[in-house]
Amino acid sequence: MPDSTTIEGRKLDHIRIVLSEDVAAKGVVTGFAAYRLPHTAIPDLDMDEIDTHTTFLGKSLRAPLLISSMTGGAQAAERINLTLAEAAQQLGLAMGVGSQRAAVADGRLASTYQVRRVAPSIPLLANLGAVQLNYGFGVEHCQRAVDMIEADALILHFNPLQEAVQPEGNVNFKGLLKRIEQVCRELPVPVIAKEVGNGISAADAQRLYAVGVRIIDVAGAGGTSWSEVERFRQPDQQGSQVASTFAGWGLPTTEAIRQIRAVLPAVTLIGSGGIRNGVDIAKALALGADLAATARPALISAVDERGVEAVVEQLQVYIKELRVAMFCSNCGNLAALRALHLTE
Repeated sequence: MPDSTTIEGRKLDHIRIVLSEDVAAKGVVTGFAAYRLPHTAIPDLDMDEIDTHTTFLGKSLRAPLLISSMTGGAQAAERINLTLAEAAQQLGLAMGVGSQRAAVADGRLASTYQVRRVAPSIPLLANLGAVQLNYGFGVEHCQRAVDMIEADALILHFNPLQEAVQPEGNVNFKGLLKRIEQVCRELPVPVIAKEVGNGISAADAQRLYAVGVRIIDVAGAGGTSWSEVERFRQPDQQGSQVASTFAGWGLPTTEAIRQIRAVLPAVTLIGSGGIRNGVDIAKALALGADLAATARPALISAVDERGVEAVVEQLQVYIKELRVAMFCSNCGNLAALRALHLTE
């Protein structure tokens, strides 16, 4: 296991690169532009009465939105996570923290993830890389991550492409499902399977469901590309060239949502990967997601000098856009939105 200083340096690299470089997926789009919500010229609604409430992990959300996992494991990340969490609390949204591997390795970094004091009632998600189950982590480490932040669920994130092009990558994914099954069986909170920007197919979702995963975050292609992030960390031209080749790799977000919902009607499905406005959220739900998630836009706002206020303003725009889309589609609540038929 690399020491905590190495991991902390990598986390700082990731924050800097995501904020300062063009790390969007290249040549691939989320697919949202291909779909159109039906416009209703005479909605039988009072827009002020539209209900965007939902439940997630037994807790109420005022809008179907998750501030997705981004950072932690470096002292500079503590302020970002606290800012995001306070905004989530104000807006009644869910939040996931970044990978807690660094804090499991070095308890002194735990504070960079601990946000319950500013977000006492939101659904809060712990996070570890699934592949770490092949590198010495077990149920005990997963429990430690959950307890560290008083989490309602644990994300196991899948990032084979990122690991494959990362200079320090862990690339032994062999036999991983058996270890995930043990975690699902023994951990007292739900396990969420999440990609990091290259999508989860229907076949992979079925394999995850078979071992006990009941919540899946598709994290499809079209938003931030982590192979592009790692391209900026390469020590040589060869590594950079290999990473850049995969900037368009993966399953677009809309395809992942549709594929998984078609084969797993009972799974709780999170639509993420290039969610950039409230219309994207509306389309994700109409395609089959239970809620949507966004990351980089919230991170950009979190480092604004206005902090919480900037994040709240950014996400309020998303929620207002969602409400307008619902109003103009004659959807008074999320059940009606999920029942819509989108045209291509």
